[in-house]
Amino acid sequence: MDKNELLPIDEFAPVAYTDDNIRTLSDMEHVRTRPGMYIGKLGDGAHPEDGIYVLLKEVLDNSIDEFKMHAGKKIEINVEENLRVSVRDFGRGIPQGKLVEAVSVLNTGGKYDSKAFKKSVGLNGVGIKAVNALSTRFEVRSYRDGTVRTAIFSKGELQSDEIKPTHEENGTYIFFEPDSSLFIGYSFRGEFIETMLRNYTYLNTGLAIIYNGQRIISRNGLEDLLNDNMTAAALYPIIHLKGEDIEIAFTHTGQYGEEYYSFVNGQHTIQGGTHQSAFKEHIARTIKDFYNKNMDYADIRNGLVAAIAVNVEEPLFESQTKIKLGSTNMSPGGVTVNKFVGDFVKTEVDNYLHRHADVAEVMLQKIQESEKERKAIAGVTKLARERAKKANLHNRKLRDCRLHLNDPKGKGLESESCIFITEGDSASGSITKSRDVTTQAVFSLRGKPLNSYGLTKKVVYENEEFNLLQAALNIEDGIEGLRYNKVIVATDADVDGMHIRLLLITFFLQFFPDLIKKGHVYILQTPLFRVRNKKKTMYCYSEEERLNAINELSPNPEITRFKGLGEISPDEFKHFIGKDIRLEQVSLRKTDLVKELLAFYMGKNTMERQTFIIDNLVVEEDLA
Repeated sequence: MDKNELLPIDEFAPVAYTDDNIRTLSDMEHVRTRPGMYIGKLGDGAHPEDGIYVLLKEVLDNSIDEFKMHAGKKIEINVEENLRVSVRDFGRGIPQGKLVEAVSVLNTGGKYDSKAFKKSVGLNGVGIKAVNALSTRFEVRSYRDGTVRTAIFSKGELQSDEIKPTHEENGTYIFFEPDSSLFIGYSFRGEFIETMLRNYTYLNTGLAIIYNGQRIISRNGLEDLLNDNMTAAALYPIIHLKGEDIEIAFTHTGQYGEEYYSFVNGQHTIQGGTHQSAFKEHIARTIKDFYNKNMDYADIRNGLVAAIAVNVEEPLFESQTKIKLGSTNMSPGGVTVNKFVGDFVKTEVDNYLHRHADVAEVMLQKIQESEKERKAIAGVTKLARERAKKANLHNRKLRDCRLHLNDPKGKGLESESCIFITEGDSASGSITKSRDVTTQAVFSLRGKPLNSYGLTKKVVYENEEFNLLQAALNIEDGIEGLRYNKVIVATDADVDGMHIRLLLITFFLQFFPDLIKKGHVYILQTPLFRVRNKKKTMYCYSEEERLNAINELSPNPEITRFKGLGEISPDEFKHFIGKDIRLEQVSLRKTDLVKELLAFYMGKNTMERQTFIIDNLVVEEDLA
């Protein structure tokens, strides 16, 4: 044998690069190959930002645009078995001659013609094509003047196309079933869909949406939105003001922090953008100028709950999912968004306060109370900030992720980063050794947190654990600075763990309610049991799963009851915080009666609570 045959292959040798390496993907192939470019993350529907809801939104946006063009006042939406969706509007119907191209060829659509769609949500000719490409079955029907053209696709490939006479009203019907090979184990959740639909009706007063037979409609726009979403009582009647291409509504509540809902052309801009920033700046400035006092903007906005909606011609968003406005102008070459919003707020809010002295008096009292509290804790705040700053430099409590170590300002709400809040060295050690160091951070609590119910924000700075947690999350000045998209409470699945979880949620509800209302707080679900035999290991998150596992692995499998996170080895923990992580989102709605719940469970009514516990006590058998 030639000795050269034994030499290792040169790993730096050039790879063959020929004509065969050059590929041209069709439009539909490109969407399926790179879905994230078009709809963001895929997901399974467990979170409102998952891709299946983006698909629904893209279909709905077209129907909403028809309503905006005064064509059709009703949209019918049906979701079958949480897997398949149909949307029927009663607008003009897609022009039939270009029906197939309109739903399958990128950069094709009527929204490029600003005469037809002056202030549409999107102008890029992509949305509905992505829905088509990412669905196992996609059907579109265009009803126009007694004729219906129907085209059926599978994964973007045309299966059939026919034209027939019809007696149905003009409009468009779209059916889609997301591709389960891309959206693994997906399921639509009704609460997420209903929130999306209600937002559409708030921004399009008079539009009726029929969702699985339920009629959703708004008569008072953003005023209805605030009334439906506020979890604390308004201190004065909601101020609701409308102008051409702008609508605002706001009031103050007794809660801490600020809360904003912003929209562009009917699109909920979850991450805000230039319009929301302009509103925040000018509402504070206008109120300060009205009272002609040396007020701090933070005091003016403390407790503020507000919504703003603007219509922008040819809007520019910072991503395909359109959740943050990037436009600086209201129209190409037109007035800036900042000036447009500022001029409206300055004129209309100032006029309102001059006409409603009673409201102005209540608002002033709220601002002065916020100022008084801020000044009372000014010294504590300064020392706490310095302590947190030093702790961050040498802090063993926070094990940050590389995403933020490499970029101290972080990507925050726009990233896939998360932080686990744990209790004790053993639990934090297990998670730290198992985590994805790129996106997963760990914050370790020392003992049980303080019960913060009924306390003022002074406690956030006086209590070292709360102060360092606030600094780690970067939420002192509001959640726009939040460094992690998901804040995950990871405690033991026992009584002490449940108590710590409750204390943390109380802290967030008390001082940072918007963190929960915007969907950033989660509970980590970890298995209660491990059931295994020599061939298979099953992790069980409930008693029902344990019994099913025992039946499957019989006879006599080994059963382990996990009593604490520290008992789970790092190798096992990887299964529970990786791609199959189970998270339960903490939600907050008006109907939750949070004030009453906190008063009962966290208040000083010890005897009443003790009686409740005794009356509802269930003794659980030790299954270890």
